[in-house]
Amino acid sequence: MKHRVTTALALVAALFVLPFVAATQSQAEPLRIEITDGVIEPLPFALPDFVAENAAGSEFASKIARVVAADLTGTGLFREIPKDAFISTVTNFDSPVQYADWKAINAQALIVGAVNVNGNKVTVKFRLFDVFSGAPLGEGLQFGGTTTSWRRMAHKVADAAYSRITGEGAYFDSRVVYVSETGPKNDRKKRLAIMDYDGANVQFLTDSRSLVLAPRFSPTGDRVLYTSYETGFPKIYVLDVASVGRRALADQPGTMTFAPRFSPDGQTVVYSLSSGGNTDIYRMNIGGGAPVRLTSEPSIETAPSFSPDGKQIVFESDRSGNQQLYIMPANGGEARRISFGSGRYGTPVWSPRGDLIAFTKQNKGRFHIGVMRVDGSEERLLTASFLDEGPSWSPNGRVIMFMRETAGAGGAVGLYSVDISGRNLRRVKTDGGASDPAWSPLLK
Repeated sequence: MKHRVTTALALVAALFVLPFVAATQSQAEPLRIEITDGVIEPLPFALPDFVAENAAGSEFASKIARVVAADLTGTGLFREIPKDAFISTVTNFDSPVQYADWKAINAQALIVGAVNVNGNKVTVKFRLFDVFSGAPLGEGLQFGGTTTSWRRMAHKVADAAYSRITGEGAYFDSRVVYVSETGPKNDRKKRLAIMDYDGANVQFLTDSRSLVLAPRFSPTGDRVLYTSYETGFPKIYVLDVASVGRRALADQPGTMTFAPRFSPDGQTVVYSLSSGGNTDIYRMNIGGGAPVRLTSEPSIETAPSFSPDGKQIVFESDRSGNQQLYIMPANGGEARRISFGSGRYGTPVWSPRGDLIAFTKQNKGRFHIGVMRVDGSEERLLTASFLDEGPSWSPNGRVIMFMRETAGAGGAVGLYSVDISGRNLRRVKTDGGASDPAWSPLLK
């Protein structure tokens, strides 16, 4: 019996991260975290509950601060100092900072915020301070939204703090589309669901009457491609996230289509088409038109993923005798093999940064999530388990989310994330089983 990664239908998105290092800091050095090979020691920060500037704001002040803290500590780069260690309190957003009090408890960063609620409108203000240098780190920021979007504003605050300290792009204000799984292993019900990156605000996009696989976000995050078996054969659909309306991608009679992915400009879809026992990669304009065949080998070619500039496609193929990774021009043509290690490689996904490719590897009875350079060099395996597969990149290309299934008849499936150093392996909170994650771009 083949594992999912060995089948042509086993596609999952991938995103990818470079390793993190929290630099130790002397009093004279500016506040920062340097990213190199691994986390040495998380940076300690203090985050008092946000100030409620009116009575209505008190409902959200503590909740927003807790989400900000969870975002930062979840990276493995930061450590929150417990509130019972605080010497100072923050009761006014504009009050002078008592740096000596925060320095005494070894806080290197201080995050101060305030919340104002007027009707259903919420305003959140934010300031970040470098405790050891005794100065603000950047200008204060203000975010506005509604009472139902307070978590997004918390993610925006955390993104701003994270980016200012690390110098890296933001990723907390993003979403993940995935396959929600319920029921026993031999009769699982699957439907598409979407959630915040941390597992909150779950919304179901399809019902469980038919098998669904491999959802993929558009570059703008407003549409999702996925494969459905509702007709009895795999077929690609395009779903609008806001309206949950959908339409089938045009296909050819007598064929099966699957493993779709958008081009970086969102105008083209690349996918696999199976006909007459052969599977090749095709591309098509999202609005329709004639498909263009990109491969013509007598083998299984699947799991295509564009480079960020749209000029190349990485994919998996068994043309060499077992699953390996190849790169070809986006319009087809000669492909070059990039994987040469032992075992089988599948589900490749190009990093948003363009320098790395994440993949699933099966070797000696174990499954791994790994990364390599686009020329195949510097292969690194980040995980190992009974079944890990389907990597997906965070918007900033620094974290990978993937599916893990445990061994045994129960075979629980869930989502996990890991940073590029292989550290900070974490379970992503979901209700019930979950697989096939795909990370959205940063929300607008």
